[in-house]
Amino acid sequence: MKFQDIYVNREELFSIGIEETSGRFYVSFPVSNGMVDYEEYYEIDRASFELFQKDIDAAVEFVMKCRRRELDELLIEKPGTNRGSAI
Repeated sequence: MKFQDIYVNREELFSIGIEETSGRFYVSFPVSNGMVDYEEYYEIDRASFELFQKDIDAAVEFVMKCRRRELDELLIEKPGTNRGSAI
């Protein structure tokens, strides 16, 4: 998979982008499990992709739900047994 960030919010630590192979849209943010830092990628639809670039508050609200693991069904890559916590 090749993730291409289109928008990066350094203050709230998340990105919005497109996975180039599949064309799927995503929101990602950094996580850490104590051994390694990595990103979790959550699939979003085109409408959300467009909305989140214009309405940062809506994007932050979505990211916070993801960080609380309320939207795990949207994970593009399922985490292993030693899942990290949002940074």
